[in-house]
Amino acid sequence: MAKTKYTSPITLLDGGMGRQLMRMGAPFRQPEWSALALIEAPDLVRQAHENFAEAGCNILTTNSYAIVPFHIGEARFSADGASLSALSGRLASEVANSFGCRVAGSLPPLFGSYRPDLFVPEQAPHLLRVLIDALSPYIDLWLAETLSSIAEARAVGAALTGDDRPIWLAYTLLDGDESVGNVPRLRSGEKVVDAVKASVEIGAAAILFNCSQPEVMLPAIDTALSELHRLGTILPIGAYANAFPPQNQDAQANSDILDIRENLDPLGYLDFAEAWSHHGATIIGGCCGIGPEHISALHAMFNPNIAK
Repeated sequence: MAKTKYTSPITLLDGGMGRQLMRMGAPFRQPEWSALALIEAPDLVRQAHENFAEAGCNILTTNSYAIVPFHIGEARFSADGASLSALSGRLASEVANSFGCRVAGSLPPLFGSYRPDLFVPEQAPHLLRVLIDALSPYIDLWLAETLSSIAEARAVGAALTGDDRPIWLAYTLLDGDESVGNVPRLRSGEKVVDAVKASVEIGAAAILFNCSQPEVMLPAIDTALSELHRLGTILPIGAYANAFPPQNQDAQANSDILDIRENLDPLGYLDFAEAWSHHGATIIGGCCGIGPEHISALHAMFNPNIAK
């Protein structure tokens, strides 16, 4: 890999919390996913945040991704959703304060990852309200993650009306050969260019692409920057890919504990991240299967003069 001198630092996100907890030996199973450690072993959630902060990330994301009825069940969400969300915010905030990081409040897919067909707009406001109210005291910005459709993004925007903190919208993309005519698309089949237009209308402070193969990120980044230029708008663009094999349109993230691709070790992931940066991405991190060792390598490449 050619050594590149970066004139300005990249904002580094953390990596995939669920897989990091699993690697650490935290309680981990389906369907609770990363929420199980929050319920049974919150000290390990704190340690995972510390691992990513020590690796050099600038932003820690709350471990609230699986605090939805889809993962923890209707009854537990009703009883404990607010307290678990608040705990996820507090743990991230305490670690962030020790390391000088910012905290992103994770607003997850409400009805299952990769499944825009399961989205129920009438139920979204209540679920989002629980998460937002509980996380609000602890976070610096909102990160709506793994958005499979524009409708999901609009629901987040509506729920955050009046909140003056930045809203980052992160969309998940069709993997492999599923995009028609090599046009970057969301899991819903909607075009990235239309998601960018909607994001600007919503008032997003950044547009990202996540929880998809690293190979599909670059066309989405190029499309987003081109459309922003056409609209006369400047917004940061980012990417944080997963290390999974391609997932088709019928897949549900976390329905199985998937294998991790061997070619996406830190050096393999760096090759993709360097290309994203060269094309204009300024926010980079990792999703499922991307660990502290990947973030440390990203820090060494992009922000070598900034202390961890």
